[in-house]
Amino acid sequence: MDENSPVFAIAVAAELAEMHPQTLRQYDRLGLVVPGRTRGGSRRYSMRDVAQLREIARLGSEGVSLEGIRRVLDLENENQLLRDRVRELERALADQLIARPGARVFAATTTGGAVPLRAGMRPQRNTAVVLYRPQR
Repeated sequence: MDENSPVFAIAVAAELAEMHPQTLRQYDRLGLVVPGRTRGGSRRYSMRDVAQLREIARLGSEGVSLEGIRRVLDLENENQLLRDRVRELERALADQLIARPGARVFAATTTGGAVPLRAGMRPQRNTAVVLYRPQR
């Protein structure tokens, strides 16, 4: 079971969120917190839903309108999805780096090209002395 598992009946979720069950029904109708449903149609709330209900109560007590609360929740949900995606990409990158250490290393040339290098090697530096003469 994780935080997204819909396990709490409306009465339990309302008690955990310190709200009246009718308030939870209203928020469901407004789309603020949409719980999972059983086959019989009963609402089932997850711990994440309960946390969102508490956040709604906090924002409401600070004077934020329901539309403002909806926008805040949408942004927080999007932010969480993006964080999850970043973690997923970081894991994939780490897996690639472990699987193929130093597989592709490049250095830039003076003309802007790219030269492949073996892992652990440095590009050779041009140490030639060049005399600059401005054109007249």
